[in-house]
Amino acid sequence: MTDEAHGDPNENLVEVFDTTQESEAQVISGLLESASIESTVIWRETPDVVPVGGAVVLVREEQAEEARQIIADSRAHPATDSDAAAAAAGDPGGTSNDPSAA
Repeated sequence: MTDEAHGDPNENLVEVFDTTQESEAQVISGLLESASIESTVIWRETPDVVPVGGAVVLVREEQAEEARQIIADSRAHPATDSDAAAAAAGDPGGTSNDPSAA
C-alpha cells in the first residue's frame, strides 16, 4: 500500500494509536502529519460475530516515541473551539497583530 511518495515499503511501521472511530483515526493521522511525522491508517474488520471494525495509525519505528508523545500531549491539552476558530482565521495565538483589525 506504500508508494514512492510514502517511503520504503519494507520499513518497520509500528502502531501508535487505535480506535473504533474512523474520524478519530483521521484526526490523529492529521495531527502527526502536521508535526512532520508520516502516518498510515489501516482499517481493520472484525469477524462477522462482532459488527465493529476499527483502525490503527502506524508510523515509522524511529518516530513512534515522538508520535506517542504528540498524541498524549494532544489528549492532555485538547484544542478548544475558539483555538480552532482563531487558527482558521490565521491567528494561531488568538490575538491579532494587525492594527487594521481593531
